[in-house]
Amino acid sequence: MNLTQQTGAHLIYIPTNCIFVTLRLQNTNKPTETPMKKTIAILVCSALVACSGSNITSDRSATAISPDYPSSSKGTVVDNYFGHDVADPYRWLEDDRSEETSNWVKKQNSLTFDYLSQIPYRAKLKERLETLWNYEKIGAPFKRGDYNYFYKNDGLQNQYVVYRQKDGQAAEVFLDPNKFSEDGTTSLSQLSFTKDGKIAAYSISEGGSDWRKIIIIDAESKKILEDTLIDVKFSGISWYKNEGFYYSSYDKPEGSELSAKTDQHKLYYHTLGTAQSTDKVIFGATDEEKHRYVGGSVTEDNHYLLISGSVSTSGNRLFIKDLTKENSPLVTIVGHTDSDTYVIENEGSKLFLVTNLNAPNKKIVTVDAAQPTPENWVDFIAETNNVLSASTGGGYFFTEYMVDAISKVYQYDYQGKAVREIALPGVGSASSLSGKKDTKKLYYTFTNYKTPSTTYTFDVEKGKTEIYRKSGANFNSDDYESKQVFYPSKDGTKIPMIITYKKGIELNGKNPTILYGYGGFNVSLTPTFSVTRAVWLEQGGIYAVANLRGGGEYGKKWHDAGTQLHKQNVFDDFIAAGEYLIEKNYTSSNYLAINGGSNGGLLVGAVMTQRPDLMRVALPAVGVLDMLRYHTFTAGAGWAYDYGTAEQSEEMFKYLQAYSPVHNVKAGVKYPATMVTTGDHDDRVVPAHSFKFAAELQAKQAGKLPTLIRIETNAGHGAGTPVSKTVEQYADIYGFTLFNMGFKKLPNDS
Repeated sequence: MNLTQQTGAHLIYIPTNCIFVTLRLQNTNKPTETPMKKTIAILVCSALVACSGSNITSDRSATAISPDYPSSSKGTVVDNYFGHDVADPYRWLEDDRSEETSNWVKKQNSLTFDYLSQIPYRAKLKERLETLWNYEKIGAPFKRGDYNYFYKNDGLQNQYVVYRQKDGQAAEVFLDPNKFSEDGTTSLSQLSFTKDGKIAAYSISEGGSDWRKIIIIDAESKKILEDTLIDVKFSGISWYKNEGFYYSSYDKPEGSELSAKTDQHKLYYHTLGTAQSTDKVIFGATDEEKHRYVGGSVTEDNHYLLISGSVSTSGNRLFIKDLTKENSPLVTIVGHTDSDTYVIENEGSKLFLVTNLNAPNKKIVTVDAAQPTPENWVDFIAETNNVLSASTGGGYFFTEYMVDAISKVYQYDYQGKAVREIALPGVGSASSLSGKKDTKKLYYTFTNYKTPSTTYTFDVEKGKTEIYRKSGANFNSDDYESKQVFYPSKDGTKIPMIITYKKGIELNGKNPTILYGYGGFNVSLTPTFSVTRAVWLEQGGIYAVANLRGGGEYGKKWHDAGTQLHKQNVFDDFIAAGEYLIEKNYTSSNYLAINGGSNGGLLVGAVMTQRPDLMRVALPAVGVLDMLRYHTFTAGAGWAYDYGTAEQSEEMFKYLQAYSPVHNVKAGVKYPATMVTTGDHDDRVVPAHSFKFAAELQAKQAGKLPTLIRIETNAGHGAGTPVSKTVEQYADIYGFTLFNMGFKKLPNDS
């Protein structure tokens, strides 16, 4: 996922692998071939008869009956790795511009949506999702210039609208992304103002693409000031005075814009009123030190430019440039990529840095900009036993610690003295307390898996917290409970998991259950509420989230324990989570579904091929599924810290091949009901991963449970997905899941 990390006064752009929220999809491909449609209808009707009871007997010992899947021709491509030949029969599906691939997508969608249309409660699920989603949602305000700005969605608007108002005056629309495109697929990505608030630059994403455009406007009149900047990717927007801003991008690749490799990221400076073609490359102009991810930000006082350069999604070099001196040199703070380090604040030449260098759980240090290298660092807030996330605002530092994935927040002054622990409303996740130095009222949100997000104000001097805005979601959280458990993985490591369900549920092994996981890229899964999850809970469903190794819940050591030659730990942790839920009678294999997106899609693909008997339904979304070739597409080479590559060594090749989902689908195996989801314009994890995995499953599935792929057109990896598509996707996901668990009607229907 592309993350913009707000670090108090500074904006550091941190590109990471993937999002852990699944892609939202919508049916835009209607059946076009009449003979195919007739065949599918007969097969689906047969499936309906087989699922006539509320409980199903597993078909894994039954006679194999395969649906009539569209033909996926096999090619003769063979790659050689360290003397080992590896066939890649569906290599042709990597060509996203070919007519053959396009026709394959249409036929697969025709099959999938014909199947989904036979689910009797699909429309009812969609209606309930729309009803629960339809409430006013308003974000916390932020002041820029003379206005207070805020994001608002009236209920079912595809995109949030940016409003603004002056004190005592009515609010007005500032930007309405719903008008960017007719179908709502063009979204607002970032919005950045000059310090005086008079000029704004915002970026847009079209069709969910990572390639963005930047539009510059006069904030008062909202008039466009100059030509739009194009071909911007993995970028922040950081202003220097009112003169221009820094942004990042790659050279446009040759071949497919969707899948071609992007390898050398560059930092540019755009001067207002000049053509983009004249923008100066500030960092990354040479190949001597190649950086796949580069970001630049200006300190709040316009004194320093900070530049981060990374070769992968973990570890960065850090540089600083004095902007008050003409032709000042670029000074190295950290010259290696053995740590994640960034500047969070400065007081004149005194820098405050957050780092995990020799501190796996992170700490804050200080140093003078004149001699900023690590040997001169002084501890400001020391490392603890829990992982630190830091921010600044109102003249204070705020440290959030994850204690078994639960938030604890503390306030410190600029001398490093603890002021107080922030009294949070309950057990869950708090967003960062951050803002400008002169702001005395900050905002944060608090949520957990069963509690809709509520926004609070915090008085930095008095330490007083008050409710600013309650959620309008029509969901009674008192009817549900979340329970954290710790279960042993295969090697005995204790793994935390939060299980959420309706109070009074009977633990009889028959509860429809979704087990969700990610387990990678230092991403932490903390408790958050979602409307889609609420609808699942309303149906009597159990929702379990396991905090697997590879994530960031317990710092760098926890992350590293799930990377490269230790990646199997992640899959073992997830398998053990499923076994725990079954052992404790929350569910059973016939009522268990596993779900994950992006790196989590890899998780689902690996686990369902290693333990197909464990679950009834598998839902891999926008997954990294071909582990021998992932690094050859777009920015995939940057994920090598977590995965390693097939060219790295023979040992690494064999390890990747041993769990790569595309390469471990076996003929004669009865796989769970599977619905792969992806977008045909995903330029983060290219859809070829999902295409090839689905083709392998359809060719080799020995059971009668369906293996389908749902491909959204004009959609990417998930960012900025319209609400309408989110609703349709989850109606299909939940319908597919319950239907294949044997429910002929919704569980809560009398």
